[in-house]
Amino acid sequence: MTVETVQSAPIEGQKPGTSGLRKKTRIFMQPHYLENFVQSIFNAIGGAAGKRFVVGGDGRYFNKEAIQTILRMAAANGAHEVLVGTEGLLSTPAASHLIRLNKTNGGIILSASHNPGGIDEDFGVKFNTPNGGPAPEAVTARMFEASKVLDSYVTLSTPDLDLGTPGKLRLGDMVVRVVDPVSDYRDLMAKLFDFEAMRGLLAGGFTLCFDAMHAVTGPYAKTILEGDLGAPEGSVINAVPLPDFGGGHPDPNPIWAKPLMDLMMSGDAPDFGAASDGDGDRNMIVGRGAYVTPSDSLAVLAANAHLAPGYADGLAGVARSMPTSGAADRVADALGIASFETPTGWKFFGNLLDAGKATICGEESAGTGSDHVREKDGLWAVLLWLNILAVRKQSVAEILDDHWTRYGRNYYSRHDFEAVPSDKAHQLMDRLAGMLADLPGQTFGELTVSKADEFSYLDPVDGSSSHNQGLRIWFDGGARAVLRLSGTGTEGATIRVYFEQYQDAPSGASTEAVLRPLREAVLTLGAFEHIVGRTTPGVVT
Repeated sequence: MTVETVQSAPIEGQKPGTSGLRKKTRIFMQPHYLENFVQSIFNAIGGAAGKRFVVGGDGRYFNKEAIQTILRMAAANGAHEVLVGTEGLLSTPAASHLIRLNKTNGGIILSASHNPGGIDEDFGVKFNTPNGGPAPEAVTARMFEASKVLDSYVTLSTPDLDLGTPGKLRLGDMVVRVVDPVSDYRDLMAKLFDFEAMRGLLAGGFTLCFDAMHAVTGPYAKTILEGDLGAPEGSVINAVPLPDFGGGHPDPNPIWAKPLMDLMMSGDAPDFGAASDGDGDRNMIVGRGAYVTPSDSLAVLAANAHLAPGYADGLAGVARSMPTSGAADRVADALGIASFETPTGWKFFGNLLDAGKATICGEESAGTGSDHVREKDGLWAVLLWLNILAVRKQSVAEILDDHWTRYGRNYYSRHDFEAVPSDKAHQLMDRLAGMLADLPGQTFGELTVSKADEFSYLDPVDGSSSHNQGLRIWFDGGARAVLRLSGTGTEGATIRVYFEQYQDAPSGASTEAVLRPLREAVLTLGAFEHIVGRTTPGVVT
């Protein structure tokens, strides 16, 4: 087969964010757009010649076509082998595992995570390095620089490959190995968790509902929860991955997984509810009548991980993203292990995991995971919860109450002001950043500021530093607020505001009531109504 060199030119705006390059699907479908970015990836990593990669995605609209393009380009660039999931499907954690298990040179993952899918919705492409984790900033910077000078890319003119059946194919001189997307991941979970104990739990009448949200985790959950663990058929709902996620928003939170939340708060609730997102790396945990915040879930998992075989020897440390509540820190202190506070973005956990400094990591945005892969892992979190429930023989609500009695409670909520005009969002953040030094001692509503700063991170492994990672404001009495601009949207800007109030003896009041004084103080000092014309967020989680 003859390699074709296609003349192109730099396309503005191909700068990867914390989770790769995300744009509207129609943008990726434009001539040369995907090809330019893929070629920039290969150019940034020293070429693809002789290398092996993993390729797969969450099945959203344009996934199949994009994978065929990537395979042709990998072959034209001289790659030796590509492993691809059947029909192009791979959850992000499963892709990370395949990269590590097969010692490949990295992987290209197609997903916009929890963003909606469809021709008028979102698409994304990211590169994961040989450790299985998202490309660090040094690598994404090289990708962006390569995109700015790119004048051509190479490909093959060949028919699409049939990726419907596991097996070996050839594309030019490159081997394409089509693999079952579930089997290797399932084997890893069986090593980490006590499947026998969980089978006993379910055989004893324990009930669950897992909402796959018509996203990629459906086949994984069907295989493990209904197949291996014996949950009744139908325990996994919305299990078939669809290009538009069934018209839904595949973000596992109380807003977008409302049918599950309604079920779990009803008189007909099963014992346990869970959901996962578009590419399978996020999770939501709900007990009967008891929603578990991602921050609390991380803390509970860290406190009880030793009950699962894979973590029986204890944890090296716990890491959380800066906006995540300090609940996990209290667990680490009690266990006598290290705790780390990193910027948002899973890639910042990679060095800690590789260096053996942390075992479990988590983000308030519904991402938790461990050193078994280098990505957050939604189904892993669900299985660890089930393992804990099987051993402790308590309900989710009882486990939460016991946890708060021992460690105190970090009342917590996130408010998302979405699709804010970018100039207004930056005006608000810049104004507030300029006020930080003068805020301590000032009173807003009922609360007085004790300290304030802009978060910077010094990596304890490689010494790299990251600045401008979000604004932090502490108040007397154990309250903290964090404000940052999100990097996961595709239009306008999203201002995320995180509210946290610690009580060593939980009052039993609602989260909304506890956080109301803090919310009012932050909206006032941030001048939300004046600058963005809003005091009510679009999404509250």
